[in-house]
Amino acid sequence: MTAAVVPVRRPAPRPAPPPHARLRLPRAWPLAALLTLYPLWWVLGLSPVIFVVLAVPMVAQLARRGRVAVPAGFWIWLILLAWVVLAVLMLDFTAPGTLPPAGSGRYIGWTIRTLNYLAVTVLLLYVYNLDERELPRRRLIRWLALLAVWVVLGGFLGLLLPKVRFAAPVVHLLPPGIAADPFVKRIMLIEFAQVQEIIGGTASARPAAPFDFTNTWGENLAVLLVWFAVGWLILARGWRRLAGLTVLGAALVPVIGSLNRGLWLGLGLVAVYVAVRLGARGRLRALVTLGGAAAIVAAVVALSPLGHTIGGRIAHGHSDRIRATLTASAYQAANASPILGFGGNRALVGSNRSIAVGKRPGCAQCGNREIGSDGQFGNLLVGQGWVGLLCYNGFFLWALWAYRRDRSVVGIAASATVVLLLWFQFAYNSLPTTLGFVMIGVGLLARAATPRRPVRAQVRP
Repeated sequence: MTAAVVPVRRPAPRPAPPPHARLRLPRAWPLAALLTLYPLWWVLGLSPVIFVVLAVPMVAQLARRGRVAVPAGFWIWLILLAWVVLAVLMLDFTAPGTLPPAGSGRYIGWTIRTLNYLAVTVLLLYVYNLDERELPRRRLIRWLALLAVWVVLGGFLGLLLPKVRFAAPVVHLLPPGIAADPFVKRIMLIEFAQVQEIIGGTASARPAAPFDFTNTWGENLAVLLVWFAVGWLILARGWRRLAGLTVLGAALVPVIGSLNRGLWLGLGLVAVYVAVRLGARGRLRALVTLGGAAAIVAAVVALSPLGHTIGGRIAHGHSDRIRATLTASAYQAANASPILGFGGNRALVGSNRSIAVGKRPGCAQCGNREIGSDGQFGNLLVGQGWVGLLCYNGFFLWALWAYRRDRSVVGIAASATVVLLLWFQFAYNSLPTTLGFVMIGVGLLARAATPRRPVRAQVRP
């Protein structure tokens, strides 16, 4: 007796997906590329324009959605954008006490600034219009936290390899006339640190990687550490929380080694702000934890050589007179053109050290200082006048007020970054990186305030 052979029915093979489906990128990929790969863009020399480049696919995705929603107070920001564009009319005028504008650098600078203002605006709308399924908050926080780790590592590179510098590879692809421009040459110079005489005439290595300047490194680190604390301390458990504490402890070394007083004060300010918000919520346990962490940090700093570094930096405020001179000149320029400003920075006639202006061995601080280079506050006064300054601050103050009832962890963190941005404007220029990272937070605040926005276009899985 033989057994009957029963044929096995194999399932029909699935048809191969069309080529366009196989190449489909995940949603929010431009934002992931911007945040997680930022050190790569910096090394290549693309950091001055990477916000603009990746804003293009963001605009394309928003355009496919149909109607694009805007957050509260957006009309204030639109006025600032209009003023940034109209300021091109003032680029050929001479501000009081400055050298007559010359060369193509002012037009290149205005173009880059304008495009970056538009790019951070797109970033705000992009985060706001993508819902939780398309761009989960936890995923976005992980991207921001990863960038914070990159910045901390860049700080150690700056302290250990301060003399590393090279021309960005992208500069070799530019036309010779543009590549030779002093403004372009400066932004195409990649260096791990700025070596400056800060304490007692001794050269100090101040971390800058993966950004162009030490001040930019400091303000971005402060903003990103807020999100790192959220992702790796508050929302994390187990080994992730231990790793987060380790990274934050290690960050103390480049933070203090940067000799960046604005960064130190900014971290203290954000700690006080978070404490006030937690106290208003009645989160006494979180308040005690925050206070304990602050006490541990203070003890470590006081009992280590880091304390001597802080004392030496406070005793040598070599940049105070420079900032006072530039601020007074910025006020003078804004009063001379209060409506539109002068479109961009201007070089002073002389400096706070010498009317001869030329740098020489005995006067390293001599030279033509640029009005508007010492902070977003002065940059707006010179570039867009009093109207631009009021619109810039008005938009972010409006955001703090409009979303003041968001008492979630993400809401408090996002509003804390806005507070940092408003503080840093008096010392550091925030465009495009710091401004862009804060716009991400404002987008999250606005998204949480409107949880039932109607779907404007079908999202394919």
